[in-house]
Amino acid sequence: MGPNAPSFPSSSSLTPLATGVAVPSRDPVGQPSPDAVTVLVVDDERSNIESIEKIFLREGMRVLSASDAKRALELVRSHRVHVVLSDLMMPGTTGLELLRAIKQVAPEVEVVLMTAYGSVEVAVSAMREGAYDFVEKPLKRIAIVKSVRKAAEKQELVAENQSLKDEIKRLAHREIVGSSPALRRVIDVATQAAPSQATVLLLGESGTGKELLARYIHERSARVRAPFVAVNCAAIPETILESELFGHEKGAFTGATGRKDGRFAKAAGGTLFLDEIGELSPSVQVKLLRVLQEGEYEPLGGNTTKAHVRIVAATNRDLVAEVAAGRFREDLYYRLNVIAITAPPLRARREDVPLLVDHFLGLYCAKNGRPRLRPTRVVLARLMDYAWPGNVRELENVIERAVVLSRNDSLTESDLPDHVATAQSSSAAPLTFEIGTPLDEIELRVIRETLRQTKGDKSVAAQLLGISTRTIYRKLDGVPEDAASSD
Repeated sequence: MGPNAPSFPSSSSLTPLATGVAVPSRDPVGQPSPDAVTVLVVDDERSNIESIEKIFLREGMRVLSASDAKRALELVRSHRVHVVLSDLMMPGTTGLELLRAIKQVAPEVEVVLMTAYGSVEVAVSAMREGAYDFVEKPLKRIAIVKSVRKAAEKQELVAENQSLKDEIKRLAHREIVGSSPALRRVIDVATQAAPSQATVLLLGESGTGKELLARYIHERSARVRAPFVAVNCAAIPETILESELFGHEKGAFTGATGRKDGRFAKAAGGTLFLDEIGELSPSVQVKLLRVLQEGEYEPLGGNTTKAHVRIVAATNRDLVAEVAAGRFREDLYYRLNVIAITAPPLRARREDVPLLVDHFLGLYCAKNGRPRLRPTRVVLARLMDYAWPGNVRELENVIERAVVLSRNDSLTESDLPDHVATAQSSSAAPLTFEIGTPLDEIELRVIRETLRQTKGDKSVAAQLLGISTRTIYRKLDGVPEDAASSD
């Protein structure tokens, strides 16, 4: 680089770091710690690289080096690099071109450029393209260390922020958990109905996951890129529900100081989920019927508008009985009941309880910053015995409570509410054995009874019994223990 070459003081005359600059810890043999900052130095002058390496190695950083842009990009791709410190003016590919390439390959990596006096305008331009900072030559130890440390801190903060966003997104995304035959039948119908334009009516008790089913249908439809808008019809006062659904124009009623889009407008192109639809007032039922029949609606005080939405409705009421009692329009019921799907109560799919427990433990341990708890066999048995009148929602609440209050490394009976911990199975009679019954026969009967309770699910039975699935197969096939241990 000739006249642009940086000048470094001798190692004996290097100025100590300024007070307050943190220095990474080193391991006992003087090597950088595993979490040390990794700096990639890019310069076509080997002597300059060696001088800079000495500075950062003394600071406890890990240093990589490259003499050209091609090698630098290879290292960025193959190593976890926090900061790239690159010369701006290099033969061939310049530092500015390298910056652009790095931001394409690894946008999270921060870049600090070294520039000679007179190239500051170019360096400032580079910062507009994503460079974190620039340092002028001749280089000073304090200046380059400070710049690289601050760039590394920014990189770490951005990475943590992205990690938190990903975790929030993961926690916010709820999935349908279970493999029981009752649930699989429901999922099969929902999967088949999803690509169609048909209105879907979701039935079932409160807490069975009807909104999850609605989202499942939306995510597998052609409308997946458009909004999914959920409305709890029971939670919105009747006096404003019509405005919330269909919107209103300015002056449509007292207090309407401006125009407002309703949920139908907000869900345009997507799916409108009407939960607790059995709570709709007669006047709103009439307007909803028009939407289903004509594909249009009128905002309060406004003109007729096309409804470009698919409706998925849900209720825990018996709509047939509501129709018979005159509280729900029969014509609206038939318009909604094109494809009816009934979400099974949790008591009808007890074999899914261990899977749900595992899922909720992972969810709430992560959310509360706790190590992953594991349920004991006794706890799993208690949870499977309980009738769960509140269904999956109640189970989720029980697990969240247990995670928050538990003082143990595993989930124990003491972490459960009393009414759950003392639950007795309504379907399993106690097993009794005569004195002298062979142990193999006792084990086999216990396995068979557990399989009966789990409806043949061997993985769940194995989890309850604290043994491997392979052991269950061996016991059922009559394989001797000594033969099993010879695998």
